[in-house]
Amino acid sequence: MFNKYPWPTFLFAIIVWILLYSNLVVFADFVVSVLPVDPESHLGQALAFFIYDAPKVVLLLSGVVFFMGIINSWFTPEKTRALLAGRPLGLANILAASLGVVTPFCSCSAVPLFIGFVQAGIPLGVTFSFLIAAPMVNEIALTLLFGLFGWKIALLYLTLGLFVAIIGGIVLGRLHLEKYLEQWVQDIPTKQLSYESVNLTFPDRLQLGYIAVKDIVGKVWIYILIGIGVGAFIHGYIPENFLAAFMGKDVWWSVPLAVIIGIPMYSSAAGVIPVVQALLAKGAALGTALAFMMSVVALSLPEMIILRKVLTLKLIGIFISIVASGILLVGLIFNLVL
Repeated sequence: MFNKYPWPTFLFAIIVWILLYSNLVVFADFVVSVLPVDPESHLGQALAFFIYDAPKVVLLLSGVVFFMGIINSWFTPEKTRALLAGRPLGLANILAASLGVVTPFCSCSAVPLFIGFVQAGIPLGVTFSFLIAAPMVNEIALTLLFGLFGWKIALLYLTLGLFVAIIGGIVLGRLHLEKYLEQWVQDIPTKQLSYESVNLTFPDRLQLGYIAVKDIVGKVWIYILIGIGVGAFIHGYIPENFLAAFMGKDVWWSVPLAVIIGIPMYSSAAGVIPVVQALLAKGAALGTALAFMMSVVALSLPEMIILRKVLTLKLIGIFISIVASGILLVGLIFNLVL
């Protein structure tokens, strides 16, 4: 797409994106006005929520994924491993969690990345800091949070997610759990890392951004629509403050319940964030809603199934327990102070 006329195509795409995004309210109001539905009815409110949020989320996600695709053209798994190898503990956990935010690796990459980290001699706790942060605090989650809640909530989630990833990795590292890796992983020899820089042109990097949009947005758009659909139903049909009865800050068991419900569920950040938006609007406490979201995206069932190839069931259980405890603590604290 960008190989022939990179700059004109790039500028045209930016202009089109800005025009579309700046007219979302006008578009949503027009669509709702022509529908044979009372705007004040339950159905009307649900449709208004969906018609505005769906294109907004897709546009935001496409824009950020495009630019993150360009940034990620400087990162490779080999470079990521090289950046983490040989760092002192603590600093390595912070760096690993930070790299988990900006690198484009998802749960499907968990096993090859895990093996690569073992080969590089990276401590297990540092590896877990990366594996916690990568799915939980990524460009998709932060973009949607920024678009739906503003920069303060996005920054709060980033801070909490990094906290859970860093502290969880440090705790797991201090437990010396290497013996609970699958035996074939323990037998992998350590090798010296080396990598060569790949010099990409600007059109090449733009093309990688475009490919990232096709790949990532192409995979998650259905989850976005499902999540916004669920959120729209909650927004339109659930009575005001109904959820406060079991997800409010005054209900002591709301955070543990949210974590327990969230762990076995499977959804990407794109699917769960619109649901969280609707939950908050109906009276759910912020700490409870964030704990639910974190447990869904950080401890998803598919990732645990994939990690089972390299971790014993006991280590997976310890991993889930420590991460869930961190999420639980975060949710309880924020319900107390906010």
